[in-house]
Amino acid sequence: MTEKTVTIFGTSRAVPGDPIYESAYTLGKLLAHAGFAIANGGYGGTMFAAAKGAVEAGGKTIGVTCSAFSSTPNEYVTQQVNTASLDERLDKLIELGDAYVVLAGGTGTLLELAKVWELKNKGFLKTQKPIILVGEFWQPLIKLIETDDPDAAQHVHIVAGPDEVIDDVISNM
Repeated sequence: MTEKTVTIFGTSRAVPGDPIYESAYTLGKLLAHAGFAIANGGYGGTMFAAAKGAVEAGGKTIGVTCSAFSSTPNEYVTQQVNTASLDERLDKLIELGDAYVVLAGGTGTLLELAKVWELKNKGFLKTQKPIILVGEFWQPLIKLIETDDPDAAQHVHIVAGPDEVIDDVISNM
């Protein structure tokens, strides 16, 4: 069986002790324990936390970085994929994912969610690739989108926390 990869999107501004950082760390650890590799942007914040959790649990992490940034990948990236632009970076993260988990975040995370959600909404992504939103952060956006496109919400699942992600990933793949 081919290794499955879960792409995780989230804020780069989270620091140890923040609930979102700790959630990302737990998520990385749980996914690795369940046999999944994780892919993310490879830098700081939730990317660092998820990669740290995964590596500490014996998992594989794929950091999709961008040469347009002066940052270096975090030390928990076990495989780096360097891209030339933000668009190429996001396309690679989507390509790698067998499932997508979206944590709280800012405009970058919003862009990631919007692109993967629209691809799913228009039928360009396989139906068995779930989009899982962790926590209630994105709930107001989902409700707003439903006012224009009532069917759009069927393409995302909301779970309370990292523990529920594993069940949702497995049951929707």
